Amino acid sequence: MKNFARGILLIAVALWLQPLPAGAQSDKGDWQAEWEKVLQGAKREGKVVVSVPASTELRKKTEETFATRFPNIDLELVVGRGSSNIKKIVAEKKAGVHYFDLHVGGTNSIITGLLAEGLLEPISPLMILPEVKDPKQWWGGHIWADTARRHIYMFQAYITETVWRNTDLVKPGEIATYDDLLRPKWKGRIAILDPRTPGSGDSTWGFLWSVKGEEYLTKLVAQDMIIGRNQRQLAETVAKGKAALSIGLSYYVYQPFIKAGLPVKPVDPPKEGFYASSGSGNLAVLKEMPHPNAARLFLNWLLSREGQEVFSRAMGQTTRRFDVDTSWAKEYGHTSAKESLTPERFFALENQSEEKIEKVRKPAAALARKLLD
Repeated sequence: MKNFARGILLIAVALWLQPLPAGAQSDKGDWQAEWEKVLQGAKREGKVVVSVPASTELRKKTEETFATRFPNIDLELVVGRGSSNIKKIVAEKKAGVHYFDLHVGGTNSIITGLLAEGLLEPISPLMILPEVKDPKQWWGGHIWADTARRHIYMFQAYITETVWRNTDLVKPGEIATYDDLLRPKWKGRIAILDPRTPGSGDSTWGFLWSVKGEEYLTKLVAQDMIIGRNQRQLAETVAKGKAALSIGLSYYVYQPFIKAGLPVKPVDPPKEGFYASSGSGNLAVLKEMPHPNAARLFLNWLLSREGQEVFSRAMGQTTRRFDVDTSWAKEYGHTSAKESLTPERFFALENQSEEKIEKVRKPAAALARKLLD
């Protein structure tokens, strides 16, 4: 009897140790096995290279947090204006050089550069973590900038405020409408991020083109604006009173000056309002990644709760993840879409998608070249 019982026990143990049929395996086991495989591959590669916006705070916080989480993987962040980094990536690709793995930044330069050149991989197959893959974790579900809904993932959404003022020179409410920018007192005292190149400057210019028209922009150019492509230098002209107002610069550019206690704030919402944006929160994955496992690891970490907390705080821009607090962003001039808009309203107001770039920003940029070249 004892031998019979022992035999039954051994059979039961053997059955318990048998792998479950493929259809019966839990999703948890599937993703964990895949994650472990990617993690080990990333450790062998030892490195991932990511192009990111020109924010010292973002570089510092991302490097610190990622190194704590994945100490065996070197994260190389190449900071710079999106259009500049993408020009470098495209030139390298054409020369057969594959140095970068991923790019994070605004959509215009991605769409007109990387997407147009056919250099991007689909993103959905690279998502592993359940908290990343599950659309219920994200306000609006999974949102894409490209029409094919495959290559450019928007992980942020907010009402953007890209007209800032020196509070010593411009009183609250003094810019109640965009028409107020045309007042004689502001002639020669408005700085603008060059709208002829992809970025927040051409995005704001495109919004003004859509709500105010070409005649308005012609008058705005006649204000003898200070036009530049170096965002920090333009922000400094406002922070130090050399200019009173700026167009096309946002919180992350002004962050060092705010921390230093200099008098800069976004203007109160004009009557025409602001546009909705994904800001710098757009992810693209390059073809022929030199570090495919480490790139996949970084992608999932960036879109995780921890990664989104780091990126949002550093940039002052708000994630679409439901489990990340974004109420703090209001003090920096940004209102989270998940706290103020329906997804349908966001799509109506956004100025970032491939469709809006074709219908709004490209013709607006053509006008900018006509007026400024």
